[in-house]
Amino acid sequence: MPFTNNLAERGLRPLKTQVKISGCHQSEQGAMAWLGVRSYIDSARKHGWSAFEALRKAFTGDLWMPPIPVSA
Repeated sequence: MPFTNNLAERGLRPLKTQVKISGCHQSEQGAMAWLGVRSYIDSARKHGWSAFEALRKAFTGDLWMPPIPVSA
C-alpha cells in the first residue's frame, strides 16, 4: 500500500530518496536526464507496462508512447 494515493507525490518520492542517498545530483543535466527516465518509467507503469519492458523497447528503438486520447 503506498503512503498516499496522490500520484504527483508518489512520482516525487524516488527523487527525494535519491537526493537523500547521494546528497544531490552531480549536475543539472544529470538531474534532468534522471528525471526524464523516471517520468518515462512512471508513465509506462501507469499504463500497465513493466519498467523493464518499457526500457527494453526504448533501447531497441521501439519507444513506448502513451495512447493519445481522441476528443469528440
